[in-house]
Amino acid sequence: MSDHSHDTHAAPTHDAHGSGAHGHDDHGGIGLYVKIFVALCVLTGASFFTYSDAWPWHDKPAVGWAFMMAVSCTKALLVMMFFMHLIWEADWKYVLTIPASFMSLFLVVALIPDVGMRVHGNYGYSHSPSRMEYVGQPSDTEALVHASLPYADGEGHGGAKH
Repeated sequence: MSDHSHDTHAAPTHDAHGSGAHGHDDHGGIGLYVKIFVALCVLTGASFFTYSDAWPWHDKPAVGWAFMMAVSCTKALLVMMFFMHLIWEADWKYVLTIPASFMSLFLVVALIPDVGMRVHGNYGYSHSPSRMEYVGQPSDTEALVHASLPYADGEGHGGAKH
């Protein structure tokens, strides 16, 4: 009878946190965390770059918005994957996150018609006279645009640009 307890070719056992039988984790060490920290700092600097005079698309705010969203999503992904240790988790993380993501997207898409109908007043009801004074009117939008023009030109708040 052979004793397999001293078999050198046996696969190591893992506990619930993915650490090996010898008690050490293979999570890249401190060097990996320093690299991720530096990457987060560089991405934060890239975010601030959109406010500098060197940013070439000040006249196209959608470009800045898209860039900032990409940077923010990248930073969030790095934090989740490395600092929250999701990259080293088992494959069950997909079983939890993919259905939840589909459900949240479905909820947003399902609410689009309702929000659109309410905004455009297509439900065929009118507000009571007491509520009508709180309902936004197109003239309110024009007044807000007119009031914000000095700030858009950099004249508001002592001439500081935003």
